[in-house]
Amino acid sequence: MEFFSGLLSSLPTAFELGLFNALVVLALFLSYSMLNVCDLSTDGCYTLGAAVGAVVAISGHPYLSLPAAMLAGVISGFVTAILQTKMGIDSLLAGIIVNTGLYSINIAIMGNKSLLNLNKTETVFTKLKPATDKLHDGILGLFGAGKDSALDKILAFFSNEIIIGILAVAIVILFLSLFLRTRLGLAIRATGNNPDMVRSSSINPTMTTIVGLCIANSFTALSGCLFAQSQKSMSIDVGTGMVTVALAALLIGGAFMGKGKIPVRAIGAVIGAIIFRIVYTIALRFHMPSFMLKLVSSVIVIIAITGPYLKSKYPMFVRRIKHGKAGREDA
Repeated sequence: MEFFSGLLSSLPTAFELGLFNALVVLALFLSYSMLNVCDLSTDGCYTLGAAVGAVVAISGHPYLSLPAAMLAGVISGFVTAILQTKMGIDSLLAGIIVNTGLYSINIAIMGNKSLLNLNKTETVFTKLKPATDKLHDGILGLFGAGKDSALDKILAFFSNEIIIGILAVAIVILFLSLFLRTRLGLAIRATGNNPDMVRSSSINPTMTTIVGLCIANSFTALSGCLFAQSQKSMSIDVGTGMVTVALAALLIGGAFMGKGKIPVRAIGAVIGAIIFRIVYTIALRFHMPSFMLKLVSSVIVIIAITGPYLKSKYPMFVRRIKHGKAGREDA
């Protein structure tokens, strides 16, 4: 009973982190699913967004930290795209190179420190808390409910951080849904499906790759910025393993909503991110040592990747078992 009560108390945090991670998953949805580029610079770009967002917020400009972090992500995506389109470097190797270089750049942005404290810093979340509190009270007033009512307890789940996370994710999904229907968006999707056909159609695949990676990395950096400000701290290793987590969440979401229109698939990616964080939270409730958590992430990734494959092979496996039984009965 104590296990389940502890798990329920951890769900708001898991939901919050799932929403922030969902921005990275949506970034990979664009770069990996649409553009067919596996961007391994995700870890460094996530940390870059967190570092830029933290430094700008500390300087007294919390709202400016969001576009600043996204601009840093655009620059990171531009460098990654140039390396693989103009320098002839393989996309995987280009991501690794940028990810390695960003470690030093992130340390420099943080003022040669590996940790920044934002406890006494105004962030986007502290600035918008009065607005979310008014929204909470307004909903209670609309339905004529008071404090400690059932509605108040339900609304208590949607903390300031969760509301802002939902808003950020909704804006990104709306942007992707509209952008990928434009001529440029369709060109990006076509580049991922068949770059040779794109070239024959007088579309420059270099341009579409650059634009796609710049946009994707801006989402990744925004995710890091929001995470750092919500946690009131920024560590240099905050983005370690983020590409693994995002890919697992993307595959989990694909298992639920892998087909359909862009908005449905994007929502599936968000659901996958939240499910991953819930599973991760359950693992934490078993009091696993910290060094085992990376193994947990790897196991979740393996299950997410092999699940659809094993599901497709399941009918053949059943037929073989039935055929074997029939053969033994005949004998």
